[in-house]
Amino acid sequence: MNKMTTDTAHRYWNAEWQKSDGSSPWAIPEPWVMDHASTLPSGARILDLGAGIGRHALALAEAGHRVTALDAAEAAVAAIAAAAFAKGLTIETVEAPMTDLPFADASFDHVLAWNVIYHGDEAVVRRALSEVARVTRPGGTFLATMLSARRLPVEQARAPGREISRNTWVFEGPGDKVHPHYFCTAPDLLSLLWGFEVLTLFDRPHEKPGSWHWHLLAERLG
Repeated sequence: MNKMTTDTAHRYWNAEWQKSDGSSPWAIPEPWVMDHASTLPSGARILDLGAGIGRHALALAEAGHRVTALDAAEAAVAAIAAAAFAKGLTIETVEAPMTDLPFADASFDHVLAWNVIYHGDEAVVRRALSEVARVTRPGGTFLATMLSARRLPVEQARAPGREISRNTWVFEGPGDKVHPHYFCTAPDLLSLLWGFEVLTLFDRPHEKPGSWHWHLLAERLG
């Protein structure tokens, strides 16, 4: 597979977002996301990259920030626009891939990518992180999660899988991991974060035992 064919998980999520509503677990903001947002000045320019149905975009807009919500899935963008209208919030919604962000350099004070960047092979991940660095202003922050290599044994016990390229796996069965996912160690991840100073990095089960994810906060270098 090449770069053009591995960034495909949005096809699965587009169908999932069509079924999701305010009762979905994907509608609940993550505490760390909101805790960090509370340290930003009011009206900070925030990009929610891979925004899903808008759990963070909506909460961040309600907190007084200027939010742009981007997703490659049409259903996600439509859901956020509808929810923002219903709540009387102003959120710019954009349908686009994470590897080609339609924004000028240094457009944002903060970029959030929760459960997003690892959907693809290493070339996709590198391109997406390069785009994040480009659109983040010097001194701005980047908050993200990445799949940990520590999670691989759990996935392998759950379903047959194969490594299609370096650190990139697909697994049989239901769910989005029939699409390529990138699993990394800390050294691999740090090597990908060109242009950023990593402030916080820790590996922990994300939603349930065995669901290891890297959680990182980084600052854009000048």
